[in-house]
Amino acid sequence: MSESRALLPGDGWEPVTGGESGALVFRSADGTRYAKCVFGDAAAGLAAERDRVEWLGAQGVPAPRVLDWTATTTGACLVTGTVPGVPADRVPAAALRAAWEPIADAVRRLHALPVAACPFSRDLAAMAATARDVVARGAVNPDFLPVEQQDTPAADLLARLEPQVERRLAQEAADAVVCHGDLCLPNIVLDPETLRVAGFIDLGRLGRADPYADLALLFATARERWAEEDGGDRNGARRAAEAEEAFAARYGIALDRDRERFYLHLDPLTWG
Repeated sequence: MSESRALLPGDGWEPVTGGESGALVFRSADGTRYAKCVFGDAAAGLAAERDRVEWLGAQGVPAPRVLDWTATTTGACLVTGTVPGVPADRVPAAALRAAWEPIADAVRRLHALPVAACPFSRDLAAMAATARDVVARGAVNPDFLPVEQQDTPAADLLARLEPQVERRLAQEAADAVVCHGDLCLPNIVLDPETLRVAGFIDLGRLGRADPYADLALLFATARERWAEEDGGDRNGARRAAEAEEAFAARYGIALDRDRERFYLHLDPLTWG
């Protein structure tokens, strides 16, 4: 913690709990800025995130604004402006349903950015290579896996996906979009009054990818949120499926559930 303090610009920073990236995150006392600090080899990844944040903001997509960057021989610190609003996982389930169409519109606009103009990649070849490395190191966090997979060896989970990779690569080549890369509800900030998307945050994985790399995570986290309200009953599952179909219709895609499951099961193997 003291090392991070040396990287922070000025005083008055408060530690923020939560987050899964391994970075140390701080919020300014007035709530207008966030700072993310990392050390060692992680500095290169944070620099890449800084570049993604700056690029996305220049495309007119609501995102944090880079305010400061510090890099030393031991670590780095990225300071961004706060996106005013509330993360989509923290609004009541009824409000999330009301925000569902605005979220679909915002994701569609993000995915409609010119792919050729995006200098960053989140392609399947890199995802698969990362998953193989994480699995080989025994570094998969079981808490990130679907509940029904948490007792299955990670190597077995990856082996189930490997036969699909070639086909999914062909689909990605045909349909690639500019993806958020970690499009779960906590990374979508809503205006609490209008329930429109105020901005996307945590952009370290933004890049060219298959749209299902985003849609799979969005649907899964929304499904979990609604299940909390519905108690996991069959009607709740049906309503979630109906919401996903409505999203797809507004977005302009016919859902491919097998493709969705592939990315939903691959993504947890890439964190480690």
